[in-house]
Parts: sequence; C-alpha cells; structure tokens
Amino acid sequence: MIARRWHGRVPAPKSEQYLKLMKEVGLADYVSTEGNRGAWCLHRREGDVVHVEMFTLWDDLDAIRRFAGDELTKAKYYDFDPDFLLELEPEVTHFEVIEP
Repeated sequence: MIARRWHGRVPAPKSEQYLKLMKEVGLADYVSTEGNRGAWCLHRREGDVVHVEMFTLWDDLDAIRRFAGDELTKAKYYDFDPDFLLELEPEVTHFEVIEP
C-alpha cells in the first residue's frame, strides 16, 4: 500500500468555501478511483492561512496513475484551485505503508 500526501495553503477567509469544494469534488474524485483505499482532508489554521493536506491510501502505483496520470509525483489540481491557493505546489509526497 502507498500513501500520497499533498499540501496547499489557503487564505483563512476563503478556507470554508475551499474545504467544501475539496469535500464535494476532491474527496469524491479520490474515492471513486479504482484502487483507492481511503481519502482524508486534513486542515489547520495558522494565523491568516489555513494549511490543507490531502492524505490518501492506494493499492499500488497503478492505482495512483489512474488518479493522477503517469507523472506520479506531479500534483493534480482542479479548475477552482488557482482561485483559492496561495501557490500551486508542483509535487506530492509518497510513502510506503507498513500494515499491521
């Protein structure tokens, strides 16, 4: 199993609307992809900025390719992201997962 983590930063006044979109669009996209084992949207406020982390679990690299395309470490963005994010971080991080 592989974990995938994406990070973004949103101005606090826009965070409620952005988190709603991530729930309705982003999480729905993740979990509808064959090979996805779970998806979570984590967020925390730090001053005037809200940090958002999308944490997902996948069967294997092929499952991630079905979601993100062939460039596995390239971040996948939605049409609405540029209207909210302070920058578009170019890459995500993957982790091997040890299961109990």
